[in-house]
Amino acid sequence: MAVTDPSTTASARLDRTKMRKIATASVIGTTVEWYDLFLFGTASALVFNEIFFPDVPPALGTILAFLTFASAYLARIIGAVAFGHFGDRIGRKSMLLISLITMGAATLGIGLIPDANTIGIAAPFLLLTLRVIQGLALGGEWGGAVLMTVEHAPAHRRGWYGSLVQVGVPAGTLIANLVFLVVVSSIDREALLTWGWRVPFIASIVLVAVGIYIRLNIEETPSFQQVREQGAKAKIPFAYLMKKYWKQVILGGVATLSTGSTFTLLVASGVSYGTSEQGHSDSVMLWAVLVACLVALVGIPFFGRLSDRIGRKKIIAAGIAGEVLLAFPFFWLMDTGTVWGVFVAYSLMMLAFSANYGPIATFLAELFGSKIRYSGLSVAYMLSGLLGSAITPAITVWLLDLTGQSSSIAWYVGIAALLSLVALWLLAENRLASIDTVDARQVDPEADGAVPDAQARVEQAGQA
Repeated sequence: MAVTDPSTTASARLDRTKMRKIATASVIGTTVEWYDLFLFGTASALVFNEIFFPDVPPALGTILAFLTFASAYLARIIGAVAFGHFGDRIGRKSMLLISLITMGAATLGIGLIPDANTIGIAAPFLLLTLRVIQGLALGGEWGGAVLMTVEHAPAHRRGWYGSLVQVGVPAGTLIANLVFLVVVSSIDREALLTWGWRVPFIASIVLVAVGIYIRLNIEETPSFQQVREQGAKAKIPFAYLMKKYWKQVILGGVATLSTGSTFTLLVASGVSYGTSEQGHSDSVMLWAVLVACLVALVGIPFFGRLSDRIGRKKIIAAGIAGEVLLAFPFFWLMDTGTVWGVFVAYSLMMLAFSANYGPIATFLAELFGSKIRYSGLSVAYMLSGLLGSAITPAITVWLLDLTGQSSSIAWYVGIAALLSLVALWLLAENRLASIDTVDARQVDPEADGAVPDAQARVEQAGQA
């Protein structure tokens, strides 16, 4: 009978415990951030047009609310550059704390803004300002959270741990919609417009406090420690990034475009379409989002883990293809006017989204060397938000108002997905390359015969 070395077992257990702690800290932090972000999206679809834009036609009011929603995505690019600079120069941990505190303060502020009937035009301007601050914070949050898990993770489980950070998106959305559902179900429409909508924003301060407490007790990543020890920090990370990695940034952003357009369709545009065009109640649409988010909570880590086994690009491409194929059936089901049609449409599209979104964080992180990975990962992802999530709600409302046909939205979603598929095809996969390489070259070990790093070889042998 084989004898197990106690020290080896203890070391392995310590590593697993450490990874669980790091993953938990990242998931809770990103859940808080996405809760705050998508809370705004839900409110934009349901009430903001009446609260902040009461003197314009309903369709225009909804477009203006969604454009305010979109303003954060431009701010996210600026936040990605700023937080990426300091994340690559100072470290991942400190930037994560700053971004979380900033997001919490902005969200609380939104919940306290007087409406347009009280302070007039100042109300939407205050809303816009706080929304921009939210965007700045999220621009630094996501990339740092991904790197905290991916740069700590064993080579053969990077896709799994990276996908856990992605779970923050459906988890935050689920909580945001659940809180809104409780409020909507508990009070009448007049109370909702007067004070009820504020409750979910103010309540976010509790989640932020929990996130800050957990993040105070995590360590800096090995990859950044190696950059610091080697004195390899880039003087101006963004400038270095755009000089050496500009293709990966642009293609990575376009490859991730469809995740933003599809998810925003589900949590914002779809809710607006279901209530205004199909006559469903706010509660029905919020329940559809909740069920879809439950699908994603299971699907995202499943596909992330699968990407460790068969490759990231294969899983992502399958998810994008699913979004293309489901674009028209999604609206055919919605247009049946039935509750079951809404739930089936949402669940199927969210499953395709999960395959696309689960491995994408790790895939993007593996495109960049560790000296500018925070900047590269953040800018590429936030670029996708600007190209996809930011404009999707306003464009879909405009297309529907222009054509009166839901098929126009389906064409938009399908074309966005096809663009992502082309960009993904042009990028190489670095699943088997070392994550600790300070200044990596984009390679595809499975395609060109390159040998995986020593750590990966050992771990893969252990799996076998």
